[in-house]
Amino acid sequence: MGEGPLRLLTAVFLGTALAISGHYRRRADHTAGSLGKRGGGALIVLRVVGVVALLPVLAYLVHPPWVDWARVSLPPALRWLAGAAGVALMPVLVWVFRALGPNISPSHTTREGHQLVTHGPYRYVRHPLYTTGTLLSVALALMSALWWPVAWLVPGLLLLHWRTPREEEHLVEAFGDAYREYQERTGRYLPRLRVR
Repeated sequence: MGEGPLRLLTAVFLGTALAISGHYRRRADHTAGSLGKRGGGALIVLRVVGVVALLPVLAYLVHPPWVDWARVSLPPALRWLAGAAGVALMPVLVWVFRALGPNISPSHTTREGHQLVTHGPYRYVRHPLYTTGTLLSVALALMSALWWPVAWLVPGLLLLHWRTPREEEHLVEAFGDAYREYQERTGRYLPRLRVR
């Protein structure tokens, strides 16, 4: 198989992930309480990083020679495996968004009427959306065989690592001891291992 089927898989994968995210975010914007401040500079930087990281992927989908400068030689089997892993993550992405429901926020602030979500994937991890998004980004980079998205994933992850404690401060303010207890029993990005 040539590059065509991998480009098609990449396009379907990217389109599906963006459609799922867009659907649940729009739904929350229309049905949930309003947000105070929208997240300021950190949110703008995260969005700019996301767009810059995706531009070469979009160029790859339109005309691969445009991004020959960003290509890495990867075995086709690895690229297809990344595609399979990415497709397998789509139900997880839906699970995360469905669990969050109207509580999803583009910033680290909470919405009016925000509920503490501790079911679904949030039973195990406090920020499964960040974990799932990171895994989807890596799958996309491997499918397209571009180093560029991974290079931009690093500053994005650093910014999230900076932003997450601030988000959790807002959640402690909103939910007090209930959130502190939740922090004790769950991991931030990965499930907490319990040694017995």
